[in-house]
Parts: sequence; structure tokens; C-alpha cells
Amino acid sequence: MRRISIVLFFILLIGGIYGWFALRQPPKPLEISEPVRIHQGIVIGGIDRDDPSIRLFNGIPYASARRWSPPGPPVQWGATSRDTREFGPECIQPRSRYGSFVNQIIDGLGLSFFERSAARVVISAQDTPPESEDCLLLNVRTGNLKGTEKQPVMVWLHGGAHQYGSGSQAIYQSNALVRKGVVLVTINYRLGAMGYLAHPALTEEAGTSGNYGLMDQAAALAWVRDNIEAFGGDSRNVTVFGESAGAQSITELMAFPAADGLYHKVILQSGASTGNVLHLKRSPFPGIMSAEEAGAEFLSTLAPKAATAEDLRAIPAAAIISRSDARSDLNGYFLPVVDGRNVPRAIGAAFRDGAVPSVPMLAGYNADEGSLFYDMFQSPTILRPQMTGTLEEREGALASVFGRNPAKALQALYGMDTLETWDKGAADMLGDDMFGVHMRFVGRQNALSGAPTWLYQFTRVPPSRKQTIGAFHAAEISFVFDSHMRGMKITESDRKLTERMASYWTNFARTGNPNGEGLPAWPVTDTQGDVWMKLDAQPEPIEGLRARKLDILEEALRSRIGQIAGPPPAPPPPPEPETLEPTVAAILALPVSGGE
Repeated sequence: MRRISIVLFFILLIGGIYGWFALRQPPKPLEISEPVRIHQGIVIGGIDRDDPSIRLFNGIPYASARRWSPPGPPVQWGATSRDTREFGPECIQPRSRYGSFVNQIIDGLGLSFFERSAARVVISAQDTPPESEDCLLLNVRTGNLKGTEKQPVMVWLHGGAHQYGSGSQAIYQSNALVRKGVVLVTINYRLGAMGYLAHPALTEEAGTSGNYGLMDQAAALAWVRDNIEAFGGDSRNVTVFGESAGAQSITELMAFPAADGLYHKVILQSGASTGNVLHLKRSPFPGIMSAEEAGAEFLSTLAPKAATAEDLRAIPAAAIISRSDARSDLNGYFLPVVDGRNVPRAIGAAFRDGAVPSVPMLAGYNADEGSLFYDMFQSPTILRPQMTGTLEEREGALASVFGRNPAKALQALYGMDTLETWDKGAADMLGDDMFGVHMRFVGRQNALSGAPTWLYQFTRVPPSRKQTIGAFHAAEISFVFDSHMRGMKITESDRKLTERMASYWTNFARTGNPNGEGLPAWPVTDTQGDVWMKLDAQPEPIEGLRARKLDILEEALRSRIGQIAGPPPAPPPPPEPETLEPTVAAILALPVSGGE
């Protein structure tokens, strides 16, 4: 038996080594496609290996990047053709956190030892992508270069907590959406300290600072408006969609007036920035720094206090990334901020008060969003992390956030009645606190504006009985794109769900309504109802999803928005009835009583 085990070990070892080297071999270049002329010059893309009817144009510059400055005009290449068969560099970013997130997913899917090992071999075989500060690039995937009718456009904003990720990640490189008749665009935008750091010296130079990544996204949408028809896309029918930080970015763009008119529909997957409290120069809460204060603290070991904006730009990029790893507590400040100019109002208040564009919206979240985050927060709410100790201490901490009676109700609703049941219930509540309440809030506010709105909850759970993460954060992405990792356990019902979700998403991009022939009917959410579509093996509508739980969390959210931005503006008083002075003509027109 021992001899058989040794032989098996060496067979697996040799197979693993062979697979690792095979995966590290660069793929052959794509065959060259026909040229396309855009405003910057001529681009030559590649013919997709899996579907020769689809063309890929990668690494196209949509703007130029100067550190801690708004995006500038994109590079021009005039009469020289530009080869766009390969992806360009990703934006500079810390890598450690992303690797940890992926490992959590691999460990929680319920895979066997050998499946987990194979997944890690595949991941470790991938070289770290090249990085650059000049990274404002996008990728176009189209099957409609020669089409007589323009197709709807879907622009994808990737997730990654505004700290990491790119539009060229493998999970977004699929033809499923394109085969259903859309032109797909994926983009890079500046991240972390490089994309969102604010600082007094930068504000002194430009009148404001921060929000560079948000401005990048708007610049990419402007490029799409000006160039996408060359790829067969309809510039008047653009849907911007994204997940996690990408979905948060969409709500931020909706509160960013410079982006108005650059998109016509939105799809939000597990993300809305309605709880963002960051302001450029002041903080509405004690213990939370302003964006400028956080930026000054972050750069305090890299530049003198009197440093100018140009001095800050001279800091080596590697030193900034190293500082991000050393002061991860400050990375949460590298997000869009209310600066009074680019983002005039808090995102939550903008939605509450109807100060965002009214456009068709599809929005939702996953049933077990908290499963990947609970170990980090150790709390049912991000408003007070590390809620640990005795049951009485935890109950007191929960009451300090939500009030005694709401806290008691939440404790009962989520089953956090004992220390033994606390963690499971707290993880469920954390998912609703981080995502669910915000998705319902923006959906309801959008419906109140009169725009058609559809809500969903993704509930598909990995098929293994050993899985521990449920319908986890980001699980729906591979179903939207049909980009399931090879070797993962995908059932026939999963394939059917993938087909339906791709159809729902592209139908919405085409018409503003996800419904279509052969699909289970998805009811609209209006101001009178609370209807969600459960996306699983058998999609079906759900009335009042987690209604009481989300009601209590929304009360806290609205209270927090009031603390950030003040109460909603009072409605204008009704007009007073006019008092008309009689005119000579009116008097002369009066009937004369009596007779001769």
C-alpha cells in the first residue's frame, strides 16, 4: 500500500510540474483582424480563438494619466496603425489582498484536496501582469464590425474595493454577452492611493483633490460615446454595469454631474456607495478623518509636510505601494469623496433627494455576501467592527449602533441569541448591512424617480456539501459572463442559470427590460411593491425579501445619511391663490342688470 502511495505521489508531482510549465507558456498571438479607424488613429485587433466572428481590440488608451491629476487627452498615433491584440498594463496596485480573497473562495467551495491544489497551480502559474501609472486603457469585444444595425453597448467596471483589479482579468474575457448581440467594453481605472488620495498640496494646486479614479471612469464613457460606433456599437444605448466597487462606482458616477448623459441604463451587482461618509476637508463623524487628513497621514513618511504637489508626484511608485501595505488601515480612505465640485453631495443624500439621473436600473446582491468578510470584521455591521466578548458585551455594542429596541429585533431576526449561534447570524446580517440594504435603497429611490427598476437576489450555492461560503460575494460574475473556471463543479442547472442571466442582462441592455421570450417573468419593482427575482436553478419572484431585517437597517442608513448631509430639503410650499385686480376691460364686459 505504501508503495502504491509513493507511486501515486510521484505521478501527481510530475503531472503538477508539467501542468505548471504548460500553463506558463504564452499563448500564440491572435490572427490579425481588419483595421478600424477611431479618433486617435487606426487600430488593428485580433480574431477570437473560440469564435472567428468576434473581434478583440485590447489596450486602447482612452485617456492619459498624470499622477494625482484629472485624466488628460488620450495619445494620438495618426497614420500609424496600432496593434491592439494584447492587453496593456494594469494600474499600479497592491497585490496581497486580492490573493487572500481568492484563497478564501478556493477554501470555501468544498473542493477536494486535489481540486484545491489544481486551482492554486493554475493561479500560481499566472505571471503578475505588467503595471504602469499610464494605465487608462480599455478593451472592446465585438461581433458587429460590419453590422448594418448598431448594437447596444455594455461597459463593465471591475470590482476590487477601489484598490485592485483590472478590466483585463480572465473572468471578464468571455463571448457570452457578445453572442447575444451587444458590444462589450471593459476598462482600467486608477486605484487605491494612486486613484483616490487627497492632500492639501494637491488641493492647493487644483482647487480640489481625490476622485481621480472616478474621473477616469467618466473619461472612458466619453471615449465610448465618441468612438464605439466604429466597432458596431450604439453610442445612444450604453449600459454601464459593474460588481462590488464597480457597482459602487456607478452610484458615484450617478452623483457626479460630469458623467450625466454618458450612459443610459445601469446594472448594479452587489455595491452602492450610499453609506460613504468621506469628505474632502471635514468629517461629519468623530474618529473619522477627512480625505485630506488621511492623505497627509499616508504621505507623512514619504514627503516633508511642506511638500508641493510636484514633490508628491516625485515619490517612487513602489514606495507608495509599500506604504499601502504597511498602513492598510488608511486604504479605506482611498475612495470617492464629497469635494463640493466633482462630487457636490454625499452619494446617499443624492439618491435620497432625487439628485441623480433617473435611468432604468437592474440591481441586486447575493444571499451570503457576508461569508467572505466576517472573519475580517468579526461583527454583524461595518459601523462597529470587532463586536466580540460575552453575549452581554455584544448586545451592548449592537445597541450602541442601532438603539436598544432595534438591536433586540435584529438579534432575534438573525438568530444571534446565544454565543453558539451569534457568528452565523452575524455573518448573515453583515451581508445585508454591507450590501442588501444599500441595493434595496437605491432601487427604491430609483423607482420613486419614475424609472423602471428590477431587483434580484442571487442564491445559487456551490454543489459540494462541504462548501462553507454559500452564495458568496462575486459568485454571480461567472454566471453573467459565462466564464466558469475550468475544473470547477458546474451542473446542468448551473448552465441553464448562466444562459438565463446572460439573457436577462443583455435584454436589459437592449431595451431597459430584462424580460424576454423563454425566460421566467421578472416583475418590475415599483413604489408600491417590494419584489425581487431569485436567481437560482428555478428563478422566481419573491415578495418582501428579508423585509423586516432590511427595514431596520434602512432606518439606520437614513439616519446616517441625515448625519452626513442634513435632512432632506423641504418640499416647496404650494402656490398661493392669485388675487386678480379687475381691469377696465373686465368691468366693461360685465353684464348690465336692469333695463330701460
